[in-house]
Amino acid sequence: MVSVISEHIAITPGVCGGKPRIVGHRITVQDIVIWHEEMKLSPHEIVSRYSTINLADVYAALAYYQDHLEEIKQQIVEDEQLEAEMRVSIASKLPPTELLND
Repeated sequence: MVSVISEHIAITPGVCGGKPRIVGHRITVQDIVIWHEEMKLSPHEIVSRYSTINLADVYAALAYYQDHLEEIKQQIVEDEQLEAEMRVSIASKLPPTELLND
């Protein structure tokens, strides 16, 4: 018998960096966690914003997160560090905001 989680969550090398994601989508478990935990969106709000996934997908992602808490938390930290490094190393093509106010 196939578990409910494996019906909704896939890990495919080369897709989304090999991170667990919603089957058939590029929406990762990490995305769902951030939307739910950090942005305080309810599962229903997530589905209303991303209509190609359903409530079972969201709840499966949250269940997967609970089963792999440290792994997903570590991925979030690593991605935040990468983002911070990229912000420093890549100059913005937008003018500084103080120039816009003149």
